[in-house]
Amino acid sequence: MIKLKCIAVDDEPLALDIIEDYVSKVPFLELVKRTENAIEALQMVQAGGIDLVFLDVQMPELTGIQFLKIANGKANYILTTAYSQYALESYDLNVSDYLLKPIAFDRFYKAVEKVHNQAKSAEPVSPPQPLLTSAPFSIIANPIQDFIFVKTEHKIQKIELDDILYIEGLKDYISIYTKSERIITLQNMKKMEETLPQGQFIRVHKSYIISLDKIESIERSRISICGKVIPIGDTYRDEFFKHIDNKNI
Repeated sequence: MIKLKCIAVDDEPLALDIIEDYVSKVPFLELVKRTENAIEALQMVQAGGIDLVFLDVQMPELTGIQFLKIANGKANYILTTAYSQYALESYDLNVSDYLLKPIAFDRFYKAVEKVHNQAKSAEPVSPPQPLLTSAPFSIIANPIQDFIFVKTEHKIQKIELDDILYIEGLKDYISIYTKSERIITLQNMKKMEETLPQGQFIRVHKSYIISLDKIESIERSRISICGKVIPIGDTYRDEFFKHIDNKNI
């Protein structure tokens, strides 16, 4: 018998209790994790090996719809929610089913049976390649590109892109300076440069990426942002001033 490895994601413990109880009654389901942390669940899905996700829609920090867009099709999804207005958008994202709370067991079984039948008829495929486990610390950028997630020493932190002033590289670490704090994460400048949206951020030095709209002044080969003077490296000078010339009046 094909067994589906499942995780349940919901910010309400009672809802998780119900899903866990229902899964225990279905022989072809195996619950490997229940969590109130959507980011933790996203890491598990992106790492591969999860067949089915029971996903709440309205959660803090990361909604079910945002989760689906970031996960980009990995695993099968059954949305669980008390609200019906998300149904149309969720089906556009190819969810397997949409269960309205309170969820009856017969409706639950019908949804998971559909996923199980699809798994039995599908040809074997290679497991998804790990994304978030390819490095000890990773950056997650959402498709809308208005925030990123970075892993710090004790937590995964959401950073609004509009809050970022500049980023400083420190060997294997980077420091992200925002309007209110400095955030240190184990990452390299190349990965950060590739993650941030072009046109909003630009690398000006081997050790610095800046937010273009946070520039206060430019004097010769120096940029001033919130009292910090940032050098412009020779390698990046032409590209930087090309961007600046396009905005001159």
